[in-house]
Amino acid sequence: MESKTARFTVLLDPRKKKAFETLCAEQDLTPSQVVRQLIRGYLEEHDVDFTQLDLDEPAKKD
Repeated sequence: MESKTARFTVLLDPRKKKAFETLCAEQDLTPSQVVRQLIRGYLEEHDVDFTQLDLDEPAKKD
């Protein structure tokens, strides 16, 4: 598990938010746990090694 955390705000349709929270609760997971799993999976799918990133360097913009 990561030792530091940073806030990430997402705007979401209220119905999707409620359905997501309900499904997470049914699986005994928090929404934050699931979002972290999804992000890790997305990074791995795209071969991004996030463990070596410099946190002081700004994110790249397209």
